[in-house]
Amino acid sequence: PDMYPGNCWAFKGSQGYLVVRLSMKIYPTAFTVEHVPKTLSPAGNITSAPRNFAVYGLDDEYQEEGKLLGQYVYDQDGEPLQMFPVLEKSENAFQIVELRILSNWGHAVYTCLYRFRVHGEPA
Repeated sequence: PDMYPGNCWAFKGSQGYLVVRLSMKIYPTAFTVEHVPKTLSPAGNITSAPRNFAVYGLDDEYQEEGKLLGQYVYDQDGEPLQMFPVLEKSENAFQIVELRILSNWGHAVYTCLYRFRVHGEPA
């Protein structure tokens, strides 16, 4: 609910994933990733921020490989809230979306995810 340093979903290492069930099926149009800004970080850096990530649309939560909607890079020197358009258009609507973090900005122990949003049109 807030953006205080450390108030994030942290996972071990630099790779992980998050699966979100939306309230309804949508045609995704964009995704937003938000991280605490460097200026608020006690260490003065945000090496725990996601760097490379991909987003997939899933037909159900047990599907191992969904439909790739795009691969992106969160810019650690950019705005704390960054929006990424869907790059791989799909005719399908999805109620389940997977955010797959592929790397972070160098933190050796963990990665922090503060906020992830899915934008789209109702099916």
